[in-house]
Formats: sequence, structure tokens, C-alpha cells
Amino acid sequence: MKKFTFLALLFISINAIGQSKYLTKTGSLDFEASVPSFEEVAAKNESVTAILNTENGEFAALALVKAFRFKNALMEEHFNENYAESDEYPKATFKGKIENFDFDTLSETNSYFHIDGSLTFHGVTKNLKGTPLTIKMVDDKIILSGKFKVMVSDFDIEIPKIVA
Repeated sequence: MKKFTFLALLFISINAIGQSKYLTKTGSLDFEASVPSFEEVAAKNESVTAILNTENGEFAALALVKAFRFKNALMEEHFNENYAESDEYPKATFKGKIENFDFDTLSETNSYFHIDGSLTFHGVTKNLKGTPLTIKMVDDKIILSGKFKVMVSDFDIEIPKIVA
């Protein structure tokens, strides 16, 4: 079965909305769906919007699916038209809560947390439990990084037999 590996690397700047919410519109989200012996299938989206509530650890991110950039333009076109169907499903979202989050303990050293949340992609929502995160505060910016694996079948995406 084909797997998508999403590597989320979201930078949340000091631009605060009120005192307890930090927002970025320049977060980045990578995904990797490569298999050995075949051409690399990887993309990056550098215009992810994310918000972190530092009072309760609630986190949300939104990515426009058409903003993923591939090394190969034809691969990008196939991704948008045949797999992600980005005209019909233009957004991917993640909403969750960071377990035991304590803003006051953040420093330039990585702090390790877990997040429970839901990923919505291709019109399907999948719950993710205990996803590891690293969070640190550098130059008045919160840097949050996490990685998780999901299956294309979890999101009702069919891979043609000739490609699989």
C-alpha cells in the first residue's frame, strides 16, 4: 500500500492576536510519498496558516492543497488533478490540542510534547493520537515541528494499478 508521510514544520511568529494566540501565514508543510527505486514524490507548501493558543495548547493549521510545489511540474499537475482533486477539496486542515502544554517552559532548547488532533484531507477526517512534537522559542518566535504517517487509503484516494 502506498503511504504519504507528512512532515509538518510550522513557524509561529511573535505576531500575537491578543495576548495568548500566536499566528503565522508562512508556516511550511512537507510531504513525502516516495517508494524505493522510483522517482521521488515529495512536495513543499510554504504558505501554511497556523495558530497556537498558548493558554490551553490548542493548535490549528490550514494549507491550500494547490500550494504544494513539486520538483516536477507534471507530478504537481497529476497530484492536483488525479489524487488530491484540489479543485473539489482545496484545503487540508489539522486541529488538535498539545498535551500538557506549558508556554512558560519554552526556551531555545527543544521541548517534547504530543498532540492529539484530526487531519482533514481530500474531504476525509482522520484522528491522530499522540503525535510527537518538538517546540522551542527562538528570537521571540515559536518553532513547532512534528511528523506523522498516514495511508492514502485513509483518505479515499485511489492509486491507479499502473502507478502502484
